[in-house]
Amino acid sequence: MSLEKYVEKRDFTKTREPKAGLSKDKDHLMFVIQKHDASRLHYDFRLEMDGVLKSWAVPKGPSTDPKVKRLAMMVEDHPFDYRNFEGIIPEGEYGGGTVIVWDEGTYEPIEDIKGKKAQEKHLLQQLKSGSVKIRLHGEKLEGEFALVKTHGMGENGWLLIKHNDEFASDKDITKKDKSVLSGKTIAGMEKNSDKVWQNGHEEDLKKENTKSKKKVASHDDDAKDELGDEQDTTKDIDVAALLKSAPKTAVPKNIKPMKATLVDAPFDDPDWLYEVKWDGYRAVAVINKNSAELISRNNLPFDKYYPINDILKKWNINAVIDGEILVLNDKGLSDFGALQNWRSEADGNLVYYVFDILWYEGKNLMHLPLIQRQAILKEILPATDDSVRQSKVFAAKGIEFFEAAEKIGLEGIIAKKASSVYTSDLRSKEWLKIKVQRRQEVIIAGFTKNAGTAKAFSALILSVYDGKKLRYVGKVGTGFSDKLQKEMMAKFKPLITDKSPFEVEPDVDKPSRFRPQRMGAKPTWLKPELVAEVAFAEVTSDGVFRQASFKGLRDDKKATDVILEVPNDTDETVEEAEQKASPEKTKTHDAIDPPKDKDRKTLLNPKDETQVRKICGHELKFTHLSKVYWPEDGVTKRDMFNYYYRIAEYILPYLKDRPMSLNRFPNGIHGSSFYQKDVKGKAPDWATKTFPYTTSDGEHKEYLVGSDESYLLWMASLGCIEMNPWFSRYTSPDNPDYCVIDLDPDKNTFDQVIEAAQQVKKVLDAIDVPCYPKTSGSTGMHIYIPLAAKYDYDQSQMFARIIVNLVHKQIPDYTSLERMVAKREGKMYLDFLQNRPGATIACPYSLRPKPGATVSMPLTWDEVKPGLTMRDFNIFNATDRLKETGDLFKGALGKGIDLEKTIQKAKQLFGG
Repeated sequence: MSLEKYVEKRDFTKTREPKAGLSKDKDHLMFVIQKHDASRLHYDFRLEMDGVLKSWAVPKGPSTDPKVKRLAMMVEDHPFDYRNFEGIIPEGEYGGGTVIVWDEGTYEPIEDIKGKKAQEKHLLQQLKSGSVKIRLHGEKLEGEFALVKTHGMGENGWLLIKHNDEFASDKDITKKDKSVLSGKTIAGMEKNSDKVWQNGHEEDLKKENTKSKKKVASHDDDAKDELGDEQDTTKDIDVAALLKSAPKTAVPKNIKPMKATLVDAPFDDPDWLYEVKWDGYRAVAVINKNSAELISRNNLPFDKYYPINDILKKWNINAVIDGEILVLNDKGLSDFGALQNWRSEADGNLVYYVFDILWYEGKNLMHLPLIQRQAILKEILPATDDSVRQSKVFAAKGIEFFEAAEKIGLEGIIAKKASSVYTSDLRSKEWLKIKVQRRQEVIIAGFTKNAGTAKAFSALILSVYDGKKLRYVGKVGTGFSDKLQKEMMAKFKPLITDKSPFEVEPDVDKPSRFRPQRMGAKPTWLKPELVAEVAFAEVTSDGVFRQASFKGLRDDKKATDVILEVPNDTDETVEEAEQKASPEKTKTHDAIDPPKDKDRKTLLNPKDETQVRKICGHELKFTHLSKVYWPEDGVTKRDMFNYYYRIAEYILPYLKDRPMSLNRFPNGIHGSSFYQKDVKGKAPDWATKTFPYTTSDGEHKEYLVGSDESYLLWMASLGCIEMNPWFSRYTSPDNPDYCVIDLDPDKNTFDQVIEAAQQVKKVLDAIDVPCYPKTSGSTGMHIYIPLAAKYDYDQSQMFARIIVNLVHKQIPDYTSLERMVAKREGKMYLDFLQNRPGATIACPYSLRPKPGATVSMPLTWDEVKPGLTMRDFNIFNATDRLKETGDLFKGALGKGIDLEKTIQKAKQLFGG
């Protein structure tokens, strides 16, 4: 195909689609996916190749599930400049309809080929052969994909398939429906039908430049179906009596907004009120009869938002109120970028959402409970203009409200204790924020410019404060137009400095597994004064934001206040707030010793939601005990705590003296989870057993070290469904107590896992090595070989490699030694690399966050036979089994093998 077919199909006097264009990037190939609502909705998948965009129409859009194969019909080549095309193709023209840039980024062949020209040559050969294998680095899609020509669907029929790598997921990626360029959905773009997105900005379709102020739909009305009805929590409150009894004071000065604490998950509680988390600028309004002033959280005036000031001046009252300034888009959702760039009414519709009142007509209201302040606000708020509104409180449970907020694209939700008072400049645990989108304020420490780029800069260098030191947290290279870059460069120039603001200069052009080559990007350092906001997918183990996207500059916050915001545990924070608000409840939570029953049947009774127990002399609080952690099985937090209490004597030998990686599931097995390694300053005072480590940027952290029953149950109280200890003890951290063979199936049956385990046993029996099997509790099996801490991790890994090589030779048809998932071709991975410092797997008797509430259960070798399943061992029957079998696994901690003699024997028997 060539561009001749593309040109033949289009009348460029009627459509603004680009005619040509060539890439200026000498190092990288580009890809783009455009969502196209024409006669039928579809996605256009385009790969830069041979100077054009090779293109496929994908009717159902891409999938990140390796089990799903998407039909992709190859269409005519498109010009390179088409990758930025976004807007409306006029009705009646070829492809007439709406287009947005759904995703974009760079790509390369899966094979390790250096240089853009060599990569293109290789890809063109693959294209000709009918099998193109690529690795994408997009804002939505990442990892390995394949385009495979298929028979039976005509000459142009292909399949788009996701490889099974770390980015594979069964979640529907197409639910992320916004453009990565403009932030608009298809519906949002259709409302701007007089515009086309071209060359990084909007251009008029018509010659005349028509400007019309669009009517913005009310967020409250548009979202009502999703969020539910507004809750009238104030109807029975006597506002007049409240105002009469409130203390008289002068207008409070230098008020700074009360702030919310970030927590990791939503929750349900009838004593809390739920509101939308707005994506704007927080502003306190001081209204004095005929004057009004909006003040930022830094006590600086927001003069630029004069329409709001003008409205407040007309209220003819004396009051101090708290709220958020934002710009609403066509769907009634807040648009932070539009707010940042707002200069006049032509730039968008300003709204000031008011959610609190602190002072009114000489009366200080800050000491009143929130619910009473809301009643007063509702009573006195004039209904004079739709640009100032009271933020609604919704009649929804917190978890349902959060899910609705996520569905309609809000930034998050706010939960407020109904009884909370207002304290200036306090980050309160009675106000909590739960984010749908992961966002963080950052300090701009500099910028990079890749070799050969025409842009003002390629990426911003990001940082936050950690104490008094500036800490590097990565880069952001998406989210700004050419125009915005030029405006930002004007702000950068006075701040340019030769000196790096970091104590140790980071390697900002460092290759990674996602970008394996350097970009030739030299840093230009800035004085750390400008604050920005970014969205990101996750924080890596070394504290760097991954898939960061620029959202805007923050003029309302000082750089010195910017620190990394880490979510608190929801359950702990809510409980702390409840205790503060209701001290009379503490009597019902007095610590009691566990029952002295010989069989250790129950730690926690089935009635109370919060219980305190003395464990090994330490008080532990257990909260929200009816929260369901395994929904399919009806298993609760209470059941989990009782399980670990019952089997403590069996599991503790495998935790004692070992650094722990805390894998936390605060909302059960289907909720979000995260690993926590550092407990410095976060563990109870009595949990003094820790193991120090230092991060790559010199930060000193501490692992929790397993000890007694109190440590076990404290970890469980954090939502640690499974227990993940090191293979070595903190007293000899480089010397593991055992070597582990991890059988990790892909498309295998469990009977094949069993056969592989039996093959491991045969090899080890032949060289007189004892071994101990257990189910993983997930899909595979683990086989432990005792070492007694006599050898280091390198020696252990070397031995494991020898064993799995021998096993693989026996059953090559369905096993693999390939570390990369994509290269295993669906075969079982014989994993020997787990034998390394810091690696963890679920220990013996650990619960697993899987349906069935399965347990990683030690077995006799007689039990390792066809018919065995994971669900044979679970939270319901594990305790009874242990009474019969005792600890089958204790040999794994016993006398270690003689590794040198064992390897010699293996060489004699098997060669090599």
